[in-house]
Amino acid sequence: MPDLLLYYAHPGHRHSRVNRRMYESASDVNDITLVDLYAEYPRNNINVEKEQTRLLEHNIIVFQFPLFWYSSPALIKQWQDLVLEYGFAYGPNGTSLVGKSLALAITAGGPEDAYTHTGYQKHELRTFLTPLEQTAKLCGMHFMLPYVLYSTLVVNDDTIEAHVNGYIRYLNELKSNPEPFDSLGKAQSVLDHHSVLSSYGEE
Repeated sequence: MPDLLLYYAHPGHRHSRVNRRMYESASDVNDITLVDLYAEYPRNNINVEKEQTRLLEHNIIVFQFPLFWYSSPALIKQWQDLVLEYGFAYGPNGTSLVGKSLALAITAGGPEDAYTHTGYQKHELRTFLTPLEQTAKLCGMHFMLPYVLYSTLVVNDDTIEAHVNGYIRYLNELKSNPEPFDSLGKAQSVLDHHSVLSSYGEE
């Protein structure tokens, strides 16, 4: 049984410079199941039973997506609304996901310094991820160290290549040494792009 389940959600996949390459590179990781949500559900008719079975069969779930309007693409929210049912993912008998891990691989068009209290986004990136973080906690899951790339609208090919290579290392690290969001010192600044790359991409 594969350890890792990667959900990819990008409605503009064919135009993507970074996410497309990240997703394609993930096939090089052993024991991984890849799901392109927009390809699998072009009419948004999510198969709840199929998705719940996938969750039961894996211990680590990753959502990979570009940040759209301070959130994930819409299909991820629909997936959450339908798949994470009362009695399955939460509630008195909803213990199916307890002890599993949720990780995020995110790209943002804006620069890193925009995601500060003094930057033009006025908030740290973690603030915009609160719904997913709290979803994980409500379901009894561990919310893991995310993998982030900023300034994707202007990054050069060398940066993309380094980030893609780092993504493979990151996914392998999730399997061998999972690290909850605030468990260790380097996770305190997890949404600092450079700290993420130094941990997983460029050492």
